[in-house]
Amino acid sequence: MNKRIWDIEGALNSPIVMNMSYTVAALLVIAPVIIFVLAKSGKINAKKTDELYKRTFSWFFLCLFIFAPILSGPAPTILAVTALSYLCFNEFARATGLFREKSISIVVAIGIACFSFAALDHWYNFFNALAILATGLIAAISTLSDRPSGYIQRVALGCFGLIFFGYAIGHLGYMANDSNYRPIILLVFIATELNDIFAYITGHLFGKRKMAPVTSPNKTLEGAIGALILTTLLVTWLGGYVFAGTEIDRWYMLMPLGLLIGSLGQLGDLMMSSIKRDLGVKDIGQSIPGHGGVLDRFDSLILVAPAVFHYVGYYVGFGLDQPIRIISGGG
Repeated sequence: MNKRIWDIEGALNSPIVMNMSYTVAALLVIAPVIIFVLAKSGKINAKKTDELYKRTFSWFFLCLFIFAPILSGPAPTILAVTALSYLCFNEFARATGLFREKSISIVVAIGIACFSFAALDHWYNFFNALAILATGLIAAISTLSDRPSGYIQRVALGCFGLIFFGYAIGHLGYMANDSNYRPIILLVFIATELNDIFAYITGHLFGKRKMAPVTSPNKTLEGAIGALILTTLLVTWLGGYVFAGTEIDRWYMLMPLGLLIGSLGQLGDLMMSSIKRDLGVKDIGQSIPGHGGVLDRFDSLILVAPAVFHYVGYYVGFGLDQPIRIISGGG
């Protein structure tokens, strides 16, 4: 049980986890130097320089938020994912006005807590059942206010928040039940975030045709294709170390995983852009300098997390050799 809560030794004994950590740390150190050189050479203007410095500074703290719990142990990882779910839902509720619907917001908040408990307990059946049970409860409890006008909209917003920010993102937390969870979750984060960077760079260099000009004016078809190719190559290469010795440790098994992360990451970002355009706002939140809000930064995970979970789970499984229902005692 102690290792369930705190297992820093497990992280230190994993070469792939340490290499991932050192590489990210090195990139955070190198990035300001590159920005400085580009600014001095006149390649980027003062506004862009300031924006890039802000983004790099924010990434320092974001990486601490990501890496510290993952390296610490399964329970801290699950709790960190729960915090991420709450932060994303809070921003969504504020932006859409759902926070005014107290009963729905409370049900979603309780639902997220229950997803966290199911992950901590390693109770997969309960984790899955919660999605439909909580969705039904949102629809049912919304009738008690006796306000038919706007019923569909507020229920839809509540279900959207529960499924995507509680259930979908919650799959990241459930991965922590696996003995190999650290490199897998880090692969998801690294590949998903680099997917955005790849799209930005290749779009900036080669972009000509707009992908969705109304939804996201800055995204180009060339940028999307470039990101998809580079992310697939990254996952195929890095996945060989992460899944070494498993059924997925073959290039033709890793390439589809890379394609999933590359395509769904961009679609998740477009999905959130559609919501922002519908609301008439540039960012969902303002909590992260240079990035907008938490949801603006991690929106790609909404579709990526469950896809990776089920793809890897189908071939390898998650936590199949670990005790189940360790809290509720039903295992």
